[in-house]
Amino acid sequence: MHPVTHLLASWTVASIPRVESRDRAIITLAGVAPDIDGVGIVVELATRHTDQPLLWWTNYHHVIGHNLSFGIVIFLMAAAFAKRRLITASLALFAFHLHLFCDLIGSRGPEGYQWPIPYLFPYLKDLEFAWSGQWALNAWPNIMLTIILLTITGYLAWKRGFSPLEIISKRVDGVVVQTFRRRFGTPRQP
Repeated sequence: MHPVTHLLASWTVASIPRVESRDRAIITLAGVAPDIDGVGIVVELATRHTDQPLLWWTNYHHVIGHNLSFGIVIFLMAAAFAKRRLITASLALFAFHLHLFCDLIGSRGPEGYQWPIPYLFPYLKDLEFAWSGQWALNAWPNIMLTIILLTITGYLAWKRGFSPLEIISKRVDGVVVQTFRRRFGTPRQP
């Protein structure tokens, strides 16, 4: 799935009541962290016309960050940096697995290649999870899911007073929330 969809899905997970801003950021970042293995595309593109191209994206995307070992690292890091350690680390691990699930069902490439998930890498390198019904990255279910997540994100920003932009800038986040509230009114407080 698209990184924006992963971000919105992870932020939605992180938006449960009584999770503070810092812990929401940790959970959200945990949900997009598996795609850190995609940065190899920069090296691959830079070396593609050389005598020895480095196929870091081709060989390692959906491998290094898309396995249980990486998930355990995410859990431990979330626990180390969170205020509410257990709930944040557990939600971070859930967001991580949500990322893998979303990739499993909706990341087929335009050429038809299905991205398998090497969940037990590096211990069982040949065991990979794949689904024959995996839809294309640009298929309507992915687009619909992104629209639904954008709607939920907008609603939560209006209702709770924060959006995913709080990770980047509290000021910009406040502007977004106030824009929603000017447009749709101030939510009633219980």
